[in-house]
Amino acid sequence: MPADVKFCLLGPLLVQRDGNVVRVSPGKQRALLAALLLNANTVVPVDDLADVLWDSRLPPSALASLQTYVMRLRKSLGDHDHSLIAAQPGGYMISLEPDNLDVDVFGSLLAAARDAVRAGSYADAAARLRTALALWRGQPLVGVASETLAVRELPRLTEMRLQALEARIDADLHLGRQADVIAELRRLAAENPMRERLHAMLMLALYRDGQQAGALAAYQIARNVLIAELGTEPGPELRQLHQQILSADPVLAAPGPAAVVPRQLPGAPPHFTGRSAELAVLAGILDQRAGGTAVISAIAGTAGVGKTALAVHWAHQAAGRFPDGQLYVNLRGYDPGQPMTAAEALARFLRALGVPGQDVPPDEDERAARYRTLVAGKRMLVVLDNAATAEQVRPLLPGTSGCAAVVTSRGSLAGLVARDGAVRLDLDLLPRAEAVSLLRELIGERVDADPDAAAELADQCSRLPLALRVAAELAATRPAGQLADLAGELADQQRRLDLLDAGGDASSAVRAVFSWSFRHLDTGTARAFRLLGLHPGPDFDCSATSALTGTALGESRRLIGRLARAYLVQSAGQGRYGMHDLLRAYARERTAEEGEDDRRAALTRLFDHYLHTAAAAMDSLFPAERHRRPRLPSPVSSVPPVTHPALAQEWLDRERAVLIAVAAHAAGHGWPGHATRMALTLFRYLDTGGHYQDIVTVCSSALDAARLAGDRAGEASALLYLGGASWRLGRYDDAAEHLGKALALFRAADDRPGQARALSNIGVVESCQGRYEAAAAYHQEARAIFRAAGDRLGQARALDSLGGVLWQKGDHDQAAKHQRAALAIYRQLGERHGAGGVLLSLGVVEWRRGRYQEATEYLRQALAVFREVGDRLGQARALSNIGVVEWWQDRYEQAAERHREAAAVFHEIGDLPGEAGALNAYGDALEAAGRHTTSAAGSVR
Repeated sequence: MPADVKFCLLGPLLVQRDGNVVRVSPGKQRALLAALLLNANTVVPVDDLADVLWDSRLPPSALASLQTYVMRLRKSLGDHDHSLIAAQPGGYMISLEPDNLDVDVFGSLLAAARDAVRAGSYADAAARLRTALALWRGQPLVGVASETLAVRELPRLTEMRLQALEARIDADLHLGRQADVIAELRRLAAENPMRERLHAMLMLALYRDGQQAGALAAYQIARNVLIAELGTEPGPELRQLHQQILSADPVLAAPGPAAVVPRQLPGAPPHFTGRSAELAVLAGILDQRAGGTAVISAIAGTAGVGKTALAVHWAHQAAGRFPDGQLYVNLRGYDPGQPMTAAEALARFLRALGVPGQDVPPDEDERAARYRTLVAGKRMLVVLDNAATAEQVRPLLPGTSGCAAVVTSRGSLAGLVARDGAVRLDLDLLPRAEAVSLLRELIGERVDADPDAAAELADQCSRLPLALRVAAELAATRPAGQLADLAGELADQQRRLDLLDAGGDASSAVRAVFSWSFRHLDTGTARAFRLLGLHPGPDFDCSATSALTGTALGESRRLIGRLARAYLVQSAGQGRYGMHDLLRAYARERTAEEGEDDRRAALTRLFDHYLHTAAAAMDSLFPAERHRRPRLPSPVSSVPPVTHPALAQEWLDRERAVLIAVAAHAAGHGWPGHATRMALTLFRYLDTGGHYQDIVTVCSSALDAARLAGDRAGEASALLYLGGASWRLGRYDDAAEHLGKALALFRAADDRPGQARALSNIGVVESCQGRYEAAAAYHQEARAIFRAAGDRLGQARALDSLGGVLWQKGDHDQAAKHQRAALAIYRQLGERHGAGGVLLSLGVVEWRRGRYQEATEYLRQALAVFREVGDRLGQARALSNIGVVEWWQDRYEQAAERHREAAAVFHEIGDLPGEAGALNAYGDALEAAGRHTTSAAGSVR
């Protein structure tokens, strides 16, 4: 089923291909299509289809007529090869991808939102539910003439929508948005008077909005309706809520910002066996150091000895003693690539502790100080895995009692013992009995059937847990084989490798086992293993594997399955996989068998895959900007389904770290074009998501690559986006420098659209510094260029920016004129982000005119748009401006709450100027309300 065909049932039945409507004849064809769609990928029996078409009044020729309708429907849909609607034994089936049908997309988003609620991620849940509800275009199944289908499906679909509405409003209430949902709840409660949950949420929203009398009145209305319609009193939940409101129960208070409790431990290692003495030592260290900081540095030992497994297993056992959270990082001290720096690890920890974006200090010492401040007084466990040196570890050690830090390393890290009081635990090979026990756990009773062979096999693996797991999996694939034969086979292979290894240390046994296991892979799986060692990112999925190996998606899944069963890749959760650093190093050794040309071709396919999928996702999220992103030839591999905005957002969020790593690797290893195109493709996603530091990283890589390749156009674009990120970060001098250089390059190349974009951004920077005359001149020049080039999106943005400058200067009439013109263009282009921005600007203009009701309406429309599209910066700006309008109407408590919400969002995305302004306004509102302001900043964090 092609991904470019969309079926819509949440409203009038609609079929689209490539954005164009596909006509399906009214009557039986539409009813048939709806019945198949509502049972997609499932065989619908002929009798069920006949009931739908004729509502149990079957004509004698029903079967022949059904076949005719199926034939006509296939013709309407262009299903010439019957790959869409297939005849099956006893019925018919329509085959769809997950994002082809709006009902399925709605269900997936609803399920994901419920998972987010269970995880306490109410903002994520609210965003997903808004996206889901935006799919509804009216009453479902309009235009489908079937009483049977209406009776069977309409109540179910209607209930799904109502549940989604209730869940979204509940998430908003958890986020403190009670004022935003009151009007909606009044309407829903009136439309569904028997639904007590809606009445309860309305009462709670009113109470939290300071309207206790209104909440009690809402209860009385609900009670009167229930008595009149059902003859019963409200249920216990509603009655209890009524009593809590009467007594002003503190439990009902609006939620404050939740404390960030990181839970970063990887999953507990499966089949963990032995190490009882070491576990006892770790527990004893913790007991002896109760009230102090425990640093266990020397879970030290050779590669593959099980240091990480021991640390993570023990950490899961001890997690209950650290209620404030557990932090984990793999420092990649012995990775074939670049080890992680302490500064990078600190940035990750700070983000995990709730510090976003630019709030992460640039200096390592400042990051360490901020980190220790955040963990001070808390009981947290910090696991620092795979460290190389004491210098890499020392800045990451908490400096407070109650915290524990566990460090694993192949080295002894003697400096930590001598200087920092670390307790050393050397991890030796498994005792033979424990090694055999691990084999028994992995292989089963065959170990007991031949204990001597099992002991020999354990010795051949040097009693290293990693080697034992690989060997055990190979033994499991030969259920009829003898363990003695396998042990002998490994012995022969190891002797050959030992002759080439002058060191003769235990790690050679790991290499021997890898070689032994690798030798038993089929040709395709062995090649996949070698090529996966080249992947530059922290993990990968089957689609990336497909691109890297040049195989179909189904085949790549089989390859990954074989490698996972052989313990040559490990699950990283949610369909993602990674490689132990030893395995990655061994795989890269073996890539010499591929040849330089094959290795380069494989990475080119991989980079193409990420670039094409990112471009497709961006086209879905920001279709009006398609002409500004680089155009790419058709990809060699299949692109994951990202044509729906929600799926596109999920893919980009999931792959963000990989995409940044790909851009950096491409820039430094001979793919400069991929690096620059990745930066140009990802910028808007990173910008609207508040990932400003990532913009700096990816655009800096792109800038270096463009300069090395002599790509002046790529250099100009990278500078343009670096200027935008610097502006967002409040670094106006840096922004002006980057944008000035970009403008010069665009002018040298006679790139008029590029000049206009640079001019427009320079205008924004000038406006931020209060230089409105200069800003207006830049925006007017940019607008003229956009207009001459026929770039309507650019015109709209220039008009909007110019309107903003004009209202700053006090020319409200001209500001509104420019912004309404921009809004009309945005709506014609379907550019929702831009429309939200103009609505916000119009709200500000109306506020300046003193028209508070009109201002509030514009601003609430803007907030709804920003929430729908997931624009966190826009949400913060809308909330802040709503707070301003509330303040001017003397509603100081409501104003304070809006500014508090805005400051929290600004803080989350790392917009320091925005956060500072919101905090100042928050304090002013509290002061006007007669409340003390000294805790304003603290309450947001």
